[in-house]
Amino acid sequence: MWVPAAVVALAMVLPLVYLVVRSLSSGWAEAVAIALEASSLATLTRTVVLAATVTAASVLIAVPLAWLTARSDLPGRRWWAVLGALPLVIPSFVGGFVLVSAFGPRGLLQEALAPLGVERLPSIYGFPGAVLALTLFTYPYMFLIVRAALRGMDLSMEEAARSLGSSAYAAFFRVTLPQLRPAIVAGGLLVALYTLSDFGAVSLLRYDTFTRQIYLQYSSAFDRTPAAVLAVMLVLLVGAILTMELWARGRAGYFQTGARNAAPVALGRWRLPALVFCSLVVLVALVVPVGVLVFWLLRGLAFGESLNPVWQTAANSLYVSALAAGVAVLAALPVAVLSVRFPGRVSSLVERLTYVGFALPGVVLALSLVFFGATYAPALYQTLGLLVFAYVVHFLPQAVGATRAALLQARPSIEEAARSLGRGPLSVMRTVTIPLARSGILAGAALVFLTTMKELPATLLLGPTGFGTLATQVWSASSEAFFARAAAPALLLILLSAPPLYLLTIREKIT
Repeated sequence: MWVPAAVVALAMVLPLVYLVVRSLSSGWAEAVAIALEASSLATLTRTVVLAATVTAASVLIAVPLAWLTARSDLPGRRWWAVLGALPLVIPSFVGGFVLVSAFGPRGLLQEALAPLGVERLPSIYGFPGAVLALTLFTYPYMFLIVRAALRGMDLSMEEAARSLGSSAYAAFFRVTLPQLRPAIVAGGLLVALYTLSDFGAVSLLRYDTFTRQIYLQYSSAFDRTPAAVLAVMLVLLVGAILTMELWARGRAGYFQTGARNAAPVALGRWRLPALVFCSLVVLVALVVPVGVLVFWLLRGLAFGESLNPVWQTAANSLYVSALAAGVAVLAALPVAVLSVRFPGRVSSLVERLTYVGFALPGVVLALSLVFFGATYAPALYQTLGLLVFAYVVHFLPQAVGATRAALLQARPSIEEAARSLGRGPLSVMRTVTIPLARSGILAGAALVFLTTMKELPATLLLGPTGFGTLATQVWSASSEAFFARAAAPALLLILLSAPPLYLLTIREKIT
């Protein structure tokens, strides 16, 4: 196990190490000068402001929605919980395409208002559009975490506050909300990291963050050192966000003294406003995007748009996603076995190193592999093998985490019994260990499959010439304002993602 696990760990670190080396190829002075340029600092400011705004907006949506569906007598609260989480299946670049096609200069709303004399709507592009798109399709991360925390929370302290004269409003802000702090911080971390790594939505809505600038520098500039320097700046920003999360988590304890279910809080006269709030969230984040995509699909079919290209890109997406899932499972198995069966500093270090690629935004990871492939491995550059390697580096922690969790629940005595009966290590691995961890292996493979289906920047930068996926087809068509052509792959991408995501995420965390 040590040899393959060490090889996997070193492979996960390779992109980051090479990116740093590439950014310093012209010397420290040149790298510092690029980082301190006015344009670089402006990009840094825009990226930080966007991440902070999207995180704050997600809190304003996710926390009330989580409380209403977990603790109140909201009518149909289980259905609202499922509907509130479903926008998670819509990739942010699909959300950006929907906003542009619905509210852009040539969008559906403009067409509807033209007979009324409205010649131009306020621009959806820039900061407002980027905030709206990213908020609508990232708040479910926080919603799921906060709702799970509310369902497992001990209610005795809140009831004690109410018995001492505090109103329901005061008890929530003085007792419940402080107990939700770890969940809100954890959800905020996911939202902020997703915003920092997003490429599709900010590109379609023309808001210059690090990811868009890195892509433009790479694709248009002869000297690609500035792109590498910007990528390192983005990695450092991600590291700063992670450090802030550790600080915000604090050292306070949130122990329970016997959690129990309580009667739902009666909303009374607030029931109607609560229903309106939930309806607006689901309408804007789920119904409108799906409705707009269906409209453009039907319009495209009416004007003769062919669906033939969709089937080929769908086949490519399924094929490369299945390859990535299979390779990730094979790479995760020795790492998870070492971590669980042979705990120690070295095995823990090996496991932690596999998370490096997950912390790298997709465009940064792809750029580092582009530099490496073009310089040292031209035979691998723009091949399916390098693309699958990028997927595995980026999403391996999902397979490691799921496999490790399954192994922790399996008794090692069964493996020891097999060894005592004369089975060799590989035979025990094949006949005992893998069957014991089968549920975790399958869950990890499904997670890698789903996230690979939606990955955009790595596919754009590393994909073989002529190899398109559903994600790249949506992005290329929508970036050129061919909305009807983008609708079919966008809907198919959502349909392929929704059922597995429901089984893996919503069924376990919502019901």
